[in-house]
Amino acid sequence: MNYMNVIERYHEHRDAIHELLASIFAGVFDKDIFNDEFLLKHSLKWVSRHYPFVELMFTLDSNGIQSSPNISNNIAYSKSMNNGLNVDRSYRPYFIKANESEGIIVTEPYLSSSSFNLCISTALKYKNTSGEVVGILVIDIDLANAIEFLMGDRKRKKFHPFFTSIYTFIVIGLFFIVGILLFSAGNEIINLLLDPNPDDLQLKPFGIIIFLTLALAIFDLGKTTIEEEVLMQKDILRHSSTRRTITLFMATILIAVSIEALLLMFKSVLGSSEYLVNAVAMMATSVGLLVGLGIYVYLGAKAETLLKSNTTSHLKYIIFKLA
Repeated sequence: MNYMNVIERYHEHRDAIHELLASIFAGVFDKDIFNDEFLLKHSLKWVSRHYPFVELMFTLDSNGIQSSPNISNNIAYSKSMNNGLNVDRSYRPYFIKANESEGIIVTEPYLSSSSFNLCISTALKYKNTSGEVVGILVIDIDLANAIEFLMGDRKRKKFHPFFTSIYTFIVIGLFFIVGILLFSAGNEIINLLLDPNPDDLQLKPFGIIIFLTLALAIFDLGKTTIEEEVLMQKDILRHSSTRRTITLFMATILIAVSIEALLLMFKSVLGSSEYLVNAVAMMATSVGLLVGLGIYVYLGAKAETLLKSNTTSHLKYIIFKLA
């Protein structure tokens, strides 16, 4: 998912994500982690095994000074970041919010300076029996991975490079066919200019237009496919993404059929009356495709509204089971 999809998903399922983070704090950590670094590391390993979206953990004292080193199970992430021990983080939003709150706080999404991914930080202030602040536990969450975890999309993501390669190969084949059609159209144009024949002047231009129209339709199909499936990282869990792809595909076919119908109509006007019936039939087909596409877009928009409400209810049930 791209950044825009991640942010949209986060705002759609904010409550479910916050409940999931609250369940992690409630079920794993206690105030003993502030005095035992081994226990903190052990807790992170357990959390990372069950919640792979947890990116980083560390503790702060009551003044916002980091009291433990940065702890991460991500080897590449661990190598790229500093130790973090004794760093002043009193100005960071998670410390300010946690220091003012008695419960679990969650920051708004921001771009991590270490992993360059969208993440959120969640923190909780711990107190001893005397009411004194023992410390603050901070956990950084990879937002995209957290959403994929909740939506059950992690297994599909492993196959995404393979799917991307297949789409790329197919699009290259489509562009190759476009090149053949353009070459054929160019060859016909050159022959028509070099050896003009009065009998060919009425029909050959239509053949050239057919070549160019097919090339345009196939190129648009290939361009749409590579944009949606390879370059834009389409969110397949969002119904609107699938609907947009199908709409563009059907629009390409609709344009091609409409142009062919118009060409047949021109031929019938120029004296080839046998094309009239086919031209009218193709015009009717174009109208049918347009009406059907409009109905599909309308019903798809209504279905997405219902899907959002059902998905929110399902995610709350998942959080309840995890807790």
